[in-house]
Amino acid sequence: MTQSTGPEPALAAGEDPRRYAQILTAVYDATMTGGKSPARPRDVIGDSWRRLQTLGIDPELGNPAERQMDASDLELSRRESGLFDILDDLARGLESVVQDGDNILVVADRNGRVLWRSGSASVLDRADGLGFVEGANWAEDSVGTNAIGTALVSRRAVQIFSAEHYVRSHHSWTCAGAPIRDPRTGQVLGAIDVSGPAKTVHPTTIALVDAVARLAESQLRELHRSTLDRLRSVAAPMLARLRAPALAVDANGWVAAVESVALRNRILLPEDLATGRFWLPTLGVCDFEPLPGGWLVRPTSTMDSGVADIGSTTICIDLRSSQKPRIEVRSEVGEWTHEPTPRHAEILYLLATHRQGRTASQMAADLFGDDGRSITVRAEMSRLRKHLAGIISTQPYRLDESATVEVLMPSDMARFLPHSSAPAIRAARGAGAGPLA
Repeated sequence: MTQSTGPEPALAAGEDPRRYAQILTAVYDATMTGGKSPARPRDVIGDSWRRLQTLGIDPELGNPAERQMDASDLELSRRESGLFDILDDLARGLESVVQDGDNILVVADRNGRVLWRSGSASVLDRADGLGFVEGANWAEDSVGTNAIGTALVSRRAVQIFSAEHYVRSHHSWTCAGAPIRDPRTGQVLGAIDVSGPAKTVHPTTIALVDAVARLAESQLRELHRSTLDRLRSVAAPMLARLRAPALAVDANGWVAAVESVALRNRILLPEDLATGRFWLPTLGVCDFEPLPGGWLVRPTSTMDSGVADIGSTTICIDLRSSQKPRIEVRSEVGEWTHEPTPRHAEILYLLATHRQGRTASQMAADLFGDDGRSITVRAEMSRLRKHLAGIISTQPYRLDESATVEVLMPSDMARFLPHSSAPAIRAARGAGAGPLA
């Protein structure tokens, strides 16, 4: 059993799965008890077993101390994984494998936490029995050799069959997994996995899973390019008007456009970035102003590292049209607009009327009359901040404190987001509130 440079099937084409499973069981039993093994495990399996034995992981139990992630942390992990926007593409790419009802499709983050899973009720019930559920940790050092954890450690696609799993209770399963890398940095974002009963093993599954992972990386690359293109279309007129050193970067520091600054791919942004003046390792002291989905960065000649007076930013939230709510951001270097969804328009209205900020639970009460729906709020805020990261701060959620905020509403509040179910919006209608400024 030798290692391949490409995706290596656990089972050769034409090989009898039952007979091979018996051989693997004999190899496993001998390895775990220190006896004489009838054969060597594949290199990827042998390497994994040795890692786990060195860690002292019990092959009968795995690591039972691992805690399952709660619902709130799970939702946050999904949003921060870098995989959320391509989930539908992953599901479509492997639809043929899971549609027969025998397999489960799983997406995990870079740490091996199960973020999503899909499959028939029967196979999901079987997975429940193994603790193979959303929020569970399937890193190698938690549950032993498996296609998620071992793919993340080895950084390549792997297929695990029957007794190749380190934990004995997993021997009735087979799985194929592949890492998904961030095409911008090469860092692993997570893994995609197809698992099912051992009888479903097929040598072509790993090639398909690996191909879908590579297609996912291509989709991530295209999403990144599209994001920078949209940012560039807004920033280019501003940079041309400035005629001074400046950069337009996305929320992660990737550069969309430059003016009179040496071209670079990315800059390291400070934590808790807000409108104002900050020091950067490569550019020195810079003024930051919000752009849709990013920042306008202007290097300065001063060495003062305090907050700068860079001119007033005005945020105008126009809700006069129930069909097309609109937000306009104006500063001394230009202006840009964004059309929020009705739900996001409600959120912006609430933040404008609560400038001190709202926690997720407070926002849930405002929107749904139920402060327990904070998970839904966090998901919506994550979507909204993709467009308005420089406008909306967190902990608590609030609009930029230094900005002037205007809210334009129809005099007849019944026309304001007329289909809204938000209790706070209904209360405002009942009070007959007029335009705010």
